Amino acid sequence: MNSPDPPSPSASELVGEKPTAPDEHALLVLAIDDDPGMLEFYRAALASAQVRLATAVQAVEGLKLMGTLDPDLVLLDLSMPGMDGMEVLHRIREQDMRTQVVMVTGHYSIETAVEAIREGATDYVCKPLSVEKLRRLVEQARELAGQHARAEALEKELIKVFALEGLIGRSPRMLEVFELIQRYAPHFRTALVLGETGTGKELVARALHNLSPRKSRPFLVCNCAALPEPLLESQLFGHRRGAFTGASEDQVGVFAAAHGGTVVLDEVGELSPAAQSKLLRVVEYGEIQRLGSPRPEHADVLVIAATSHDLNQDVKLKKFRADLLYRFNMVRISIPPLRERKDDVLLLCRHFLERFSRQYGKDIRGIGRRAQSALLAYPWPGNVRELENAMGRACMLAKGKVVDLEDLAGIVEPPAVGAPEVPTTLRELEKSAVQRTLAATKNKVLAARLLGISRATLYRLLDRHHVDPDKPESK
Repeated sequence: MNSPDPPSPSASELVGEKPTAPDEHALLVLAIDDDPGMLEFYRAALASAQVRLATAVQAVEGLKLMGTLDPDLVLLDLSMPGMDGMEVLHRIREQDMRTQVVMVTGHYSIETAVEAIREGATDYVCKPLSVEKLRRLVEQARELAGQHARAEALEKELIKVFALEGLIGRSPRMLEVFELIQRYAPHFRTALVLGETGTGKELVARALHNLSPRKSRPFLVCNCAALPEPLLESQLFGHRRGAFTGASEDQVGVFAAAHGGTVVLDEVGELSPAAQSKLLRVVEYGEIQRLGSPRPEHADVLVIAATSHDLNQDVKLKKFRADLLYRFNMVRISIPPLRERKDDVLLLCRHFLERFSRQYGKDIRGIGRRAQSALLAYPWPGNVRELENAMGRACMLAKGKVVDLEDLAGIVEPPAVGAPEVPTTLRELEKSAVQRTLAATKNKVLAARLLGISRATLYRLLDRHHVDPDKPESK
């Protein structure tokens, strides 16, 4: 095994041995090697390196410690009986994408080194190791662990940056939606929100309301496809006692109840011609007329119509009034389907996983590479709502701290052979963070502040990654 020669304790003394140092801020290192002499070398060499060291002489014990200790660095022997280091590496990466793994071997092979790096090893080194080399590996791991922590903090901040009143997205299409909402919200009286089922039409409507001068007033939603015609008209406009069979008392409708606030009409295309006529009076004159009432009443409301249908086609088919569509078309916001905003998929996944982790008392910290590729390849016909449900189920099914492809079984199909891998290097993450922050802020001073760096550092990063500050998302 080419290990150093210090005295070796028995294997039983080292199996599953817990960390040696009590300092919670020290780097946590797990060494897995079937040679007790090698483990003793690690112990002696790292005694004064501000390291908490845990050891295991068996692969199975090492994997158990992985699940309980959450180490920053794993020193993994390649050649072990029963389960070799490559299999251990594969199992680690199935459950944990963050922990750094250095493969240690007594027999160097270019083919094996390439395979190890491809499987997710951080480095590949040969025995015998010098104390200086080992400590250098540890210091590199400490630096990378700090970068990972800062990257995770940045990702959480970016979710806040790329969010508007519950809507989340960093794709150009969604940034356009955010901009339209912010422009229209202070002034609109009527608005039309278009989008497939599950894209978040109600969230857009709520954002318009919350950013309007009426944000403290009522916000009411009525699903026009959920009720039969007589009940729907009564729900919207109210009725007087005796207006129809079963109307035993007066009832205030949604428009009257939302006086001073906002009414959202989901699937507005389902309204009958009679209800459309009454709605036109609401948006033109601010008047409602209860069923069974001879006189109109005043209703001061903002009206947002939402639909997944092509209302222009409904106008051609005489199913929807052209003059009513003209009124709503003054403010028009189209939400893209999720398949057209792939840049948002993983951002949304992380957002939902963080929420469900808190809800279910779990510690989900990431998404495996195979799972990421599958999530990006899936077309999401149910859009954001489907993705949210998928992450809730995956969070419940996940056995480790990382959602892997197996946790998505029955939810998404695996990507086709040859599908591109998701970028995971720190250099790619650094470039992506700069690009996304500049695209969101369109201001270098603000971007530097959000990234927690100086303007000089930002300019260096722009130069290093060949990013045009005026076109940050260009390749």
